[in-house]
Amino acid sequence: MKQITIEVQPRPYSAFIETGLLRRAGEQLTAQFGGKPRVFVISSPTVRRHWGRAFAKSLDRAGLMFEFLDMGDGERYKSMNTVEGLSARLVKAGADRSSVILALGGGVVGDVAGFVASIYMRGIDVVQVPTTLVAQVDSAIGGKTGVNLPAGKNLIGTFHQPRAVLVDPGVLSTLPERQYRSGLYEALKCGVIRDPAIFEFMEQKREAILRRDSAALEWLIAECVRVKAKVVAADEREAGLRRILNFGHTIGHALEAETAYKRFLHGEAVAWGMIGACMIAAALQKTDAATAQRVISTALAYAPLPKVSVRARNILRRLKSDKKTLDGVVHFVLPTRLGSVEVVPDVPEKVVMQAVEEMRCLSQTKHRSRRVSRR
Repeated sequence: MKQITIEVQPRPYSAFIETGLLRRAGEQLTAQFGGKPRVFVISSPTVRRHWGRAFAKSLDRAGLMFEFLDMGDGERYKSMNTVEGLSARLVKAGADRSSVILALGGGVVGDVAGFVASIYMRGIDVVQVPTTLVAQVDSAIGGKTGVNLPAGKNLIGTFHQPRAVLVDPGVLSTLPERQYRSGLYEALKCGVIRDPAIFEFMEQKREAILRRDSAALEWLIAECVRVKAKVVAADEREAGLRRILNFGHTIGHALEAETAYKRFLHGEAVAWGMIGACMIAAALQKTDAATAQRVISTALAYAPLPKVSVRARNILRRLKSDKKTLDGVVHFVLPTRLGSVEVVPDVPEKVVMQAVEEMRCLSQTKHRSRRVSRR
């Protein structure tokens, strides 16, 4: 089993990574807490259908008292209404300050469950058990929690570090193909911002990764978690270095919000955001054209991304209400070379709009090519 420590103070915690770990989760939890706390599993019907029984058996074997609390699937359930509903159910079930929340699900479940844990009775423990690739390589690590508003993504939230993160790459076997490919973009992000070895691995091992080879996935997930762990340990609350994790998310979040979270999966929006950031970086001469094209080509090789059909002016308006905007100034994370990025303020509006228009054209070309190939 791989164990990676996230060195945040005052209480560091570990991510445990091993295929089959979900079926031994109860044993891992009792070891982590040194006893048998009462646990509440926040999950979704889809995840429970695939993995709920195996997870419940592991908790039973460990002698843990537990109760499942379901929430809806998808971004539209990442809301204050969901938080209020779950909190009311915790009260009714008798959850107290010694109770532990287990977040069994993808990024939406993890963000909402973490947020509930951070505010219920002024804060109780949470353990993340991510079941999507996006969550395993990114959102389950680092303590960010939150819900959306109509104006934008994650505008209400907290920093609340989990007690542990249990990652089982084996659960990805039931992930739909589109969601799986979407998650790969958060892994690709780690290669661009911090570790060229991850990027090169994804270039060279594309077939193994796409067929969900267990050895390839364990390596990839562990290396991405190491990147996230180092960044979070250096900057827990996003005052400086942690901002590099937003590579692709500036335009990506705007795309999600502008399409009411219905067109793009999160990773797909981030993929277009990374492509847009590369276009901006090349236009501003922050990186060379070859590096920008290498990232763009690799991103496009991993999935048939949904078409970008939003207006550039609308994206610009969304950017100004993003939570990463400071004093009205939009900050972009732009690649300089593989493994290195720069946070750049005051990118000219015309450069941003040109990048969005280029993304629109590129997406239309790709869609036409796919239609021709299907014939």
